[in-house]
Amino acid sequence: MQVLDLDGLRLHIRDEGAGAPVLFLHALGTDLRLWDRLLPLLPGGLRLVRVDMRGHGLSDCPPAPYAMGGLVRDAERLCDALGLRGAAVVGLSIGGLIAQGLAIKRPEIVQRLVLSNTAAKIGTPALWHDRIAAVRAGGLGALADGVMARWFPAAFRATPELALWRNMLLRTPVEGYAGCCTALAGADFTATTATLRLPLLAIAGSEDGSTPPDLVRETAGLVPGARFALIRGAGHLPCVDRPEDYAAILSQFLRETGHV
Repeated sequence: MQVLDLDGLRLHIRDEGAGAPVLFLHALGTDLRLWDRLLPLLPGGLRLVRVDMRGHGLSDCPPAPYAMGGLVRDAERLCDALGLRGAAVVGLSIGGLIAQGLAIKRPEIVQRLVLSNTAAKIGTPALWHDRIAAVRAGGLGALADGVMARWFPAAFRATPELALWRNMLLRTPVEGYAGCCTALAGADFTATTATLRLPLLAIAGSEDGSTPPDLVRETAGLVPGARFALIRGAGHLPCVDRPEDYAAILSQFLRETGHV
């Protein structure tokens, strides 16, 4: 395990390999293990950096609420501390919003952008504030069944592995989950993402109950020349339920844009 201390905020990271950097930013209610199945399937010659965002995994959990700007700042400080420049940044769900904010704020860090199962704006403030109220009242167990249904297609939900992902969600600190919901409630990058000019790949899952394909496609359409890939049969976390397909799409993008 590796710990990065950012002026008192301790983030759990994994920094593996050497070569062109790729930074992975995970989804709400998960941690850096989200990418475990994917990474062995990627090409060699890459520096693979993962992080547990604040309030998740083994990273510190400051008191809620969080702002999206603060989550972007965490990613920015991480990149500065590790010397990441000219990176490909892969962000899934809330990680995709953080990735958009980082690309807008620090274009020298983000050379290529992969927006996976995400959008420039996800949900409404009312939806996220209702989610906060529910988790404050009943814990993450009150949300778990609905989250699993949105995350995974029926075939995956019928496997024993579902219990592991449910446990990951349930063990997320309530404070961290609620804090990130507040950040999502206030996040809308529609106007600023439309100013980006860089190689961009958007990935969607046909069975995604959180960020449906049309929402992901709409965000890709904001950036001229952006690519869109649909993984049929995949849910909100296709790097988990369809890692081979996900790896093939991501690897092709990295090769065709000269990152590897």
